[in-house]
Amino acid sequence: MQDLKEASKRKASFGATMKAILWAFFGVRKKSGYEQDTSQLNPVHVIIAGLIAAVIFIVTLLLIVKSVVAS
Repeated sequence: MQDLKEASKRKASFGATMKAILWAFFGVRKKSGYEQDTSQLNPVHVIIAGLIAAVIFIVTLLLIVKSVVAS
């Protein structure tokens, strides 16, 4: 429980978390970048950013399919 409290007080901003999540969606990440992310990112921010990125990804795919089918 103490580890979770300490992890939630990490100093990386939400913007840095979004950047890390977008790199993860892209699938390219250096090991040093991954290690830096795991030591600095707030796990709550990671979950929220992942959900936001997933929703944006799904909506984008739906819009692409809708535009192709409508043509």
